[in-house]
Amino acid sequence: MRGLTVRWSLEAAPPDVAEHLAEYVQESSHARFSGMPGLRFKTWRIKPGQWFEGCYVFATGEDRSAFQRTFSQGAAEAPGSVIIGSAPILIEECEVVAIAEGREGFQSASRY
Repeated sequence: MRGLTVRWSLEAAPPDVAEHLAEYVQESSHARFSGMPGLRFKTWRIKPGQWFEGCYVFATGEDRSAFQRTFSQGAAEAPGSVIIGSAPILIEECEVVAIAEGREGFQSASRY
């Protein structure tokens, strides 16, 4: 499977940026990516004060390439960039080797 990582630095971001990012994901980003054609899944990760990241897994390389091309063109104006105050520091392709679903099962949620 075809992965893509988009990461922003939070080192110079406002102190309350983590809460603003969580609200953005809950209020609009989660819905935007739920059911998106070509996307298997997306996770949003944060290490407060250090980085915020979107991890995408696409069904095909073509799906990933199309998304990456479009996203990269507007990365500096993406909602995450606006909230954080800077463009992503990393947009990187990767290959997903395997995925395991644990006993507790997969739970899609706009906020944990």
